[in-house]
Amino acid sequence: MEIKEVIQRLKEGNARFVADKVDNKLVHSIRRDELTSGQAPYAIILGCADSRVVPELIFDTGLGELFTVRVAGNIANPASIASIEYAVAHLNTKVIVVLGHEACGAVAAAIDGGDTGYNLNLLLAHITPAKEQVKDNDMTSVIRKNAEHTASELESRSQIISEAVKSGQIKIFSAYYHLSSGEVEYLES
Repeated sequence: MEIKEVIQRLKEGNARFVADKVDNKLVHSIRRDELTSGQAPYAIILGCADSRVVPELIFDTGLGELFTVRVAGNIANPASIASIEYAVAHLNTKVIVVLGHEACGAVAAAIDGGDTGYNLNLLLAHITPAKEQVKDNDMTSVIRKNAEHTASELESRSQIISEAVKSGQIKIFSAYYHLSSGEVEYLES
């Protein structure tokens, strides 16, 4: 599947989700059996761990279609980058989507600042560059900028991903998920 086809498939799945007309295909025992010998997901989604943001549902996909990595704030940390590198290097996946979302708690915590404890401070430090680029700390703007920043970080911090982008093997998109409508909006980088 080519990059344009992958994006079109994701957009069509999201349109079905928004319209409450999901297919729910590829979620049965036959599909599980098919996947025991391997996987070939057509897209990688780096999304937030937020329980309201479930990529497989948002894009109306079934088992084996998405390689999903979820971490609060959809950040590019060593574990999320390594997971994505695996999919790029070994699964021939064509598209990475960094999916930010409306009302992200991790972004809100980064905007609020303060000491949130060792581990959460480390996580929020990945969001700080986006916060610093948005002068008025508008939450929606910081969320969008964070998705764009993370997309850039994937390429700049990974030789595997960078080489795949340069060769045209893969393309990285940033996007914003609207909780209220269910719509995924692709952002211009």
